[in-house]
Amino acid sequence: MEGIINVLKPPGMTSSDVVVWIRRALKTKKVGHTGTLDPGVTGVLPICVGKGTRLAEYITEQGKAYIAEVTFGVTTDTQDSYGKVIQETLPRLKQKDLEGVLPNFMGKISQIPPMYSAVRKEGKHLYEYARQGISIERPSREVSIYRLSLEEWFDGELPKAILDIECSKGTYIRTLCHDLGKALDCGAHMSYLVRVRSGPFKIAESWTLEEIDEAVQNGNNSFMLPLTAGIDLPRVFLAGPRAKAFRHGLPTKRAQVETPPTERNSCSETKPGLQTSNLEASRFVQVMENEELIGIGVWREESLYPHKVFG
Repeated sequence: MEGIINVLKPPGMTSSDVVVWIRRALKTKKVGHTGTLDPGVTGVLPICVGKGTRLAEYITEQGKAYIAEVTFGVTTDTQDSYGKVIQETLPRLKQKDLEGVLPNFMGKISQIPPMYSAVRKEGKHLYEYARQGISIERPSREVSIYRLSLEEWFDGELPKAILDIECSKGTYIRTLCHDLGKALDCGAHMSYLVRVRSGPFKIAESWTLEEIDEAVQNGNNSFMLPLTAGIDLPRVFLAGPRAKAFRHGLPTKRAQVETPPTERNSCSETKPGLQTSNLEASRFVQVMENEELIGIGVWREESLYPHKVFG
């Protein structure tokens, strides 16, 4: 069994818990997730099975979308609702105040990874230092916020806001919420988060663990998506000898590569809505033989080189 499952991760489970659950349900060992969601976060968690595990790095690189609730006036050490409160105020904050600072967080911004994160420093995760009460200096990193809109506002002693966010890989939403509170001089934390999209996978098309379990019991594997569903990259086709050459690590001249008419522009320009960071989507393509995905190719000058081969 191989492919990708668009899982709706429930709150209370780690991403690794979901992987273990899928292994048991499908009775297979080769299973992996495509980017950690905190235990309290729910939403889209693509799970790779069999050969699909070799696509994990490509799925992880693609953009994400979230719906976040931010509560103003309370700052925590984890920047979310699960941490220890370190500062609390009763902010005199209005909707227009938040709307005034949101544009400052659009586009490319700098973030300092939170101490309670999986980022490594000198061989240890930052959260390991944090649990010992140690604060480590962290360099800032650049991330991209493609969309940041206020969906709802709730007045009160502790005002709340619902934000619609589309961002690049590596963006910490709880840090974004924390930094909004800092910009408004009142403090804030992320009080709830749902990931509604990861790359091409959307929450409306996701499967709960209960639905997957029922499908497995009924001998139905419709929850398993093909490998081609995992990456939003242009397709090219290789036939016969060139497909064999690709599998053996050899390049193919551009003139020998078949590009579907609808994909031709995509081979030189990033598809609308595709947000990647390190992959440079304009250079990477899905390589097909007939309807089978045989690998990921990369254009170098006028030739297509294998980047990862599946067959």
